[in-house]
Amino acid sequence: MLTPSRMSHVKPSVNPHQSAVFIDKDGTLLEDVPYNVDPQQMRFAPGACEALCALACCPFKLIVISNQSGVALGRFDIGALDVVEAKLRAMFASCGATLDGVYWCPHHPEGSVPTYAQSCDCRKPAPGMLLRAAREHGIDLGTSWFVGDILDDVEAGNVAGCKTILLDNGHETVWRHTQTRVPTAYARDLHRAALMILQYHEKCSASASDLSGQAA
Repeated sequence: MLTPSRMSHVKPSVNPHQSAVFIDKDGTLLEDVPYNVDPQQMRFAPGACEALCALACCPFKLIVISNQSGVALGRFDIGALDVVEAKLRAMFASCGATLDGVYWCPHHPEGSVPTYAQSCDCRKPAPGMLLRAAREHGIDLGTSWFVGDILDDVEAGNVAGCKTILLDNGHETVWRHTQTRVPTAYARDLHRAALMILQYHEKCSASASDLSGQAA
C-alpha cells in the first residue's frame, strides 16, 4: 500500500512513451459504499470490468487514486487499506488486467486521528498522488488520463497535466466551475471512458505514423 509516509523517494526518469490511466475508486471503479473497507462489499461500478478488459490489451499503466479520509476520521485503521488493495488486485485480475499501483490519501484537515489530521498535498483536488505515481512509475502525465466521478478528480488530473474524463453518473453535486475543473470529456460510465481513451490514442498513433512516413 502506498501512502505518503510509506512511499519510496526514488525518482525514476519519465518515460515519454509510458502513459497511464488513473482511476478514482469509489463511485468510478467501484460502487460507492462510504468508508467501506470490507472486501465483501467491494463491487464493480457499471461498466468497470468491461473497461478493465479493454484497457488490459493496451500498454497503459492502470493506477487507482483515492482519498481515504476514513483513516483521519477514525472510521478505520490505515492497515485496513492493505486488505482493500489486495481485493482490488484480485478484481483487476478477474478482468484480465493488472493493477500497477494504488495510492491512498489518508488525511483530512478536520480528522480526529492526530497523525492524519492535517492538510496535505495529496488529498484530491490536490495533484500529489498523481505526481508521486508519475515519479515512481516513470509516467508521462501529458499522455495520461484521470477518470473520476466528481470535479475534485478532474481538478487533480488537470493540475497534474493529465487529460481528464468526468463520469456523468450523478455523483457530483457541487458544480463549482473554475478553469481547472473543466474535464477534457464526459462519459456515462468507466467503459465509455475507456473506449474514448482508446479511440483518442489510436488517432494519435495513426497521426504519428503518418508523420513518420512523410519524414522518411
